[in-house]
Amino acid sequence: MSRPIFEVIALGVDDAVAAQTGGADRLELVTDMAADGLTPSRETFAAIRAAVHIPLRVMLRLSDGFAAGDIDALCAAAEGLRREGADEFVLGFLDARGGADLEAVYAVTDVIDGCRWTFHRAIDRAADRDAVRLQLAGLPGLDTYLTAGSPTGVDDGLAVLVAEASRTLSPASEPGYEPRILVGGGLTRDHLPALRAAGIDGFHVGGAVRPAGWASPVDVAATREWRALLDAPVPVG
Repeated sequence: MSRPIFEVIALGVDDAVAAQTGGADRLELVTDMAADGLTPSRETFAAIRAAVHIPLRVMLRLSDGFAAGDIDALCAAAEGLRREGADEFVLGFLDARGGADLEAVYAVTDVIDGCRWTFHRAIDRAADRDAVRLQLAGLPGLDTYLTAGSPTGVDDGLAVLVAEASRTLSPASEPGYEPRILVGGGLTRDHLPALRAAGIDGFHVGGAVRPAGWASPVDVAATREWRALLDAPVPVG
């Protein structure tokens, strides 16, 4: 198995530097965690990009929830971030029936023009997870699904994640299951043995590396502890 990818949410430069120092492989850049993570400013992106060297995935989401809202405004935000140098993104929009909002997804992915991107936890609120994967199959740049397996978090979604991992890792390469699974949303250390035994190698945390809460920056020591857990050999048998 490859070395697990460890992604940490960063709200600003202090978070980013601490996460990189602690061993994060990649950052998800957001603002306003009270709204579950919205698009950061170009200035925030530029400051973080200047401060760290690891990859940055920038959230494209302008309001709480999973409706796209103003597609023109989304595209304008994406254009501005591209001009600032952003080259990896996070996005995900659902329509009123709980399917992927293809109008919004196509519009935004046209703007980011082949950049790598994650479809975020909108999949956990979809009416049919498999249908969403089929809707998005083959879209340029889509290489990751950020998911807890359930809208309520990994505790309730563990069985779904293990089942989807078996399809993702299958030599048959089912349509829609090529992207990596990145587990996030209530992820705890207790979940790691079952997830890693299932072959999952992508992990995403936010509050788990902030022992003092979201009002304080990422803690280097907590990040290092997660990195060590993810780098430990997977038990056999």
